[in-house]
Amino acid sequence: MGLATGVTAWFALPLRLYWWMWIGGALAVAALSSWTMAREGRFPYLRQAFISMGLMLALGCALPWAKSELAGTRPISQPLTGQFRGLVLERQAQPAQERLRFLLLIRPAEGEPAIKVRVSVKAGFDASGAVEGAVLRAKLRLMPPSPPLVPGGYDAARAAWFGGIAASGSAYGPLEVEQPAPAVKGLAALRHALADHVRASVGGSAGGMAAAFASGDRGGIAPADEDAMRDSGLTHLLSVSGLHVSAVVGGTYWLAMRLLGLWPWLVLRLRLPLLASGCGGAAAVFYTALTGAEVPAMRSCIAALLVLAAVALGRQPLSMRLLAVAAVAVMLLWPEAVVGPSFQMSFGSVLAIIALHEAGPVRAFLTAREEPVWQRWLRQGVMLLLTGVVIELALMPASLFHFHRAGLYGALANLVAIPLTTVVTMPLIALALLLDAFGWGAPAWWLCGQSLDALLALARFVARQAGAVSMLPAMSGVAYAACIGGLLWLALWHGRVRLLGLVPPMGAILSLAFVTPPDVLISADGRDVGVVEQGGRQLVMLRYRPPQQDRVDFATSAMAENLGLDPMAPGVVVPLAAWPGAQCNNAFCRVGVRRDGRIYWLLLARGKAMGDGAAMQAACAAADVVVAQGRIDGVCQPRLLRADEAMLYRSGGLALDLAHGRLQAVGGQQGQHPWWRRPTWRGEGWRGAGIMPSR
Repeated sequence: MGLATGVTAWFALPLRLYWWMWIGGALAVAALSSWTMAREGRFPYLRQAFISMGLMLALGCALPWAKSELAGTRPISQPLTGQFRGLVLERQAQPAQERLRFLLLIRPAEGEPAIKVRVSVKAGFDASGAVEGAVLRAKLRLMPPSPPLVPGGYDAARAAWFGGIAASGSAYGPLEVEQPAPAVKGLAALRHALADHVRASVGGSAGGMAAAFASGDRGGIAPADEDAMRDSGLTHLLSVSGLHVSAVVGGTYWLAMRLLGLWPWLVLRLRLPLLASGCGGAAAVFYTALTGAEVPAMRSCIAALLVLAAVALGRQPLSMRLLAVAAVAVMLLWPEAVVGPSFQMSFGSVLAIIALHEAGPVRAFLTAREEPVWQRWLRQGVMLLLTGVVIELALMPASLFHFHRAGLYGALANLVAIPLTTVVTMPLIALALLLDAFGWGAPAWWLCGQSLDALLALARFVARQAGAVSMLPAMSGVAYAACIGGLLWLALWHGRVRLLGLVPPMGAILSLAFVTPPDVLISADGRDVGVVEQGGRQLVMLRYRPPQQDRVDFATSAMAENLGLDPMAPGVVVPLAAWPGAQCNNAFCRVGVRRDGRIYWLLLARGKAMGDGAAMQAACAAADVVVAQGRIDGVCQPRLLRADEAMLYRSGGLALDLAHGRLQAVGGQQGQHPWWRRPTWRGEGWRGAGIMPSR
């Protein structure tokens, strides 16, 4: 816990001075505890706890800082367009979106070091032989990884910094293979061949899901079906992580125990659990490598190996200590994962399971007794349902904080989906692949497709139910920290005192009822502006693009989800030009926003063209807030805020609370972290926490 707190502190604290103060303070606590308590000789366990916590807090803050300095990748300084020559590091097919994604190693200019870039390529631009190891020529548009569009949004720049990616973009011409890949094929080629084979054997989204289970390639799943899986609380099944690795390890362990037990000579000389654990560990490593060795799968593999080691040594396989060891191992390798939803939700779910099953009433309920078989199965079913409900409740704060949504029926859906996936679907995939070696796999593939169709039908049914998903505006970091602290208290303590851990999460959840969304959201380039109306239930967009193929554009989706709105729901996102009271011409839109009995006038530029000096001066003087994509000269003096190109370059995206005079900016949340390279934001419309005149 101390290590994770230290890592979180480095990401949360904005300035280097604060990082040094945190490390120095933590080391001082450890040293002071060692010195004072050692002299008295009392409270040895308390002394040990203070020393260990101080050291872990300091190490946690130092770990991501050190990794950022040593392994962080600087993004390109400006957009690049042209023809580039690059080595293919990774290829991912996405047939459902009719595109491919490549990770390329390119050299931006002669004499410059090579950088990794991620690009999207239309299916029609693909070339035969464009696989891992090949050298391509392609016309690319490349952009630096984007910071959050608005405060509280997803930070792609931070993920790219730690992921080693310097730019992202797309190809605007066909790919040309300049040099074919080496003849020696590796796991990447096997992964692509396996995914293609599975999708050819099972059609539609069911085939895409089967390929995701077998190879980690989820590009064949239709967007509508991905949304249904997400809204039903089943989206975790699509990403290779703990569930899939556990199924592979458990199946391999069970099969090894049965098959090796048929050899009497071996049984008499070696411990079968040790051999079966070795087989399970080998299967876990191979499956993780085959599916691309993504960070969630690698975390799960490490945890599985520790569990197998405990089984081989005859120790309790699932315990708080073992979970802590697995978490520390992950944080030492990937400290940046601590602030991501995958780490928090995966370890949080396991922590909830262990805490629940260690509780006295639960142990008493599960104690073996003389009873009919149906009663034993009934108790197990009740326990499975209770476990699902506890996991959903434990993960709800993380879901609200990271995704602004929480599912209500996920526990019931997972009660069916998890056994169906682990007991039916994944064994059928393994059986079908085995039978394909003899040409007999068609029946097994048909059964596999039926099981996945049933899973999709379940997801669609649950997602359609009223109240299946609750969406709320972004939760504050303080409220989320209260939830995490309370849940950790509830999980780690015993007896009635553990119930005190319910107080902070309940208070944080109740505080969400008083969260008010911002009045105006502005992107960093000034092109996308969203005005919040009808008490936060509608988003009026300056630049409106109708949904295409069950998808809305990134800016609309990011702003709507930040407000806790579903951008696909009818009437939730509307164009500003059609909004009653809006006055629009080719250059600007002028709209009034009523808050607390006052009308705030917004002047929003629709392009980079500005009006002449006199007209612009008069329009700005009559406006409270002016937003422009270009630079505005000094004649424009609105009453509250002038957000032009010069200011937005420094501030990033903005969120305005007009009634309370508050402003949040992406730049104000980034501090001195290295993935945010813009100048310090000062003056020109912002001072402290309030909206100020731009004079």
